[in-house]
Amino acid sequence: MKKIFSAVVVLFLALMACGDEASNEKDMANKYEDTKVSLEEQEKKTPAKFISATVSDKKNLIGQRVVKGKVTNNAKMASFKDVDLKISFYSKTGVLLEEDRETIYEVIAPGQSKSFKTKLFVAKGTDSVAIAVVSAKVEAK
Repeated sequence: MKKIFSAVVVLFLALMACGDEASNEKDMANKYEDTKVSLEEQEKKTPAKFISATVSDKKNLIGQRVVKGKVTNNAKMASFKDVDLKISFYSKTGVLLEEDRETIYEVIAPGQSKSFKTKLFVAKGTDSVAIAVVSAKVEAK
């Protein structure tokens, strides 16, 4: 009698464990989806935090500054478009001489980069260039 009772208890516990495993997998899948959604919401709220930009410049024959750069979307879920950049020009001593705005009118998917090039007449004595991402729009899916 004890053997039958023990066998029933073991069988009952095994069935309970199987049910919990399926339930746990479902819970984990739901948590993953919730995390994905909250990550996407966070990226959409603060696009400038997830976009980086690099820049280089040179002077051409007619005195313009040729500014070349690359804008990268570091987000995992959100795509951005119409990235607004602030380009700052500095003297040898680090004094801000001039600022310009440039907008990249392209959709940049997660992990993707887009290159840009612009030519500007800038203040005399410009030695270096810096770039900052001001804003971007979220691409609707």
